[in-house]
Amino acid sequence: MLEKIREIFENEASAVRNIPVTASFGEAIEIICRQVHSKNGKLVTSGMGKAGQIAHNIATTFSSTGTPAAYLHPSEAQHGDLGILQENDVLLAISNSGKTREIIELIDLKNNLYPQIPVIVITGNEDSPLAQKADCYISTGAPAEVCPLGLTPTTSTTVMTVIGDALVVLLMEKIGFDATDYAKRHHGGYLGKKSREISNK
Repeated sequence: MLEKIREIFENEASAVRNIPVTASFGEAIEIICRQVHSKNGKLVTSGMGKAGQIAHNIATTFSSTGTPAAYLHPSEAQHGDLGILQENDVLLAISNSGKTREIIELIDLKNNLYPQIPVIVITGNEDSPLAQKADCYISTGAPAEVCPLGLTPTTSTTVMTVIGDALVVLLMEKIGFDATDYAKRHHGGYLGKKSREISNK
């Protein structure tokens, strides 16, 4: 079992190391910074199933680090939640296959409401319908899942998380987000206390 655990860890680490590092990361940062920090919009993330959980996590991490963001469930969007979108927002859509029906429909609905909202896509399929609808496409590298069936989102969600982390860190550096800014958004808990200690030095 220990050897199997090491193999799983190595496969996931290898997938992270093989995420394509391209100019699309810089393009995504420029789009988010322009829409949110210059035009006072927000980042809206979306994904279905496990990808949706990653999208939700990315939104909360962006919000806590100075970039207002919200998660929009693609199915609930069809029942009124699409109203969260505003004209200066940016949409970050996540789908491993790039064929998720609800996400593709979400972009179509977005286009009917605010066609000017740019779309950033994270997917493992550059030839997918979703990638074709993107203003900026970030590839996961399409890693094989460590799931023994090759079905359960495991490795794919790992690389999605890492890509989200990279975007967050890059934007924090671009906007000069520091410990004082962090403390203003984290009043409670260990992180709140630590950020205030750092900002008061």
